[in-house]
Amino acid sequence: MQHVTIYSDGSARGNPGPGGYGAVLQFRDAVGELHEKELSQGYGRTTNNRMELLGVIVALEALKRPCVVDVVTDSQYVVKAFNDHWVDGWLKRGWKNSQKKPVKNRDLWERLLAAKEPHDVTFHWVKGHAGHPENERCDELATTAADGNVLLKDVGFTEAD
Repeated sequence: MQHVTIYSDGSARGNPGPGGYGAVLQFRDAVGELHEKELSQGYGRTTNNRMELLGVIVALEALKRPCVVDVVTDSQYVVKAFNDHWVDGWLKRGWKNSQKKPVKNRDLWERLLAAKEPHDVTFHWVKGHAGHPENERCDELATTAADGNVLLKDVGFTEAD
């Protein structure tokens, strides 16, 4: 299987407020040449956590066949949900958190689970704004998208998120 590294970041100007995600996908072809694809989009009213999730989702959805994927993000929200097995608990409790309240951003968590299903995905955390080149690029993509003129409606966003 093809190995792909996804770098992802999300941003919101205010929380909630205008937001955006940025993602960089990298893989090497059979001769070792590095290929890279950048994805980004802005939204008129959303949250940082929703954009963190959406960056990973859109990048996974861009993959055309099953891959071994390393997701690298500065979002502990995303990384801990999988590495600390929060998602497993949410599923066992019918999308309720440990306080028995509905899980925030359920629409995106479900979409993320579907997007990662065909792949072998590992999540890695990196410190944000610490000079990691791909994370810095994703941050630039996300903030530029959030500040842009083409802002979509985040149809799943509610003030409760």
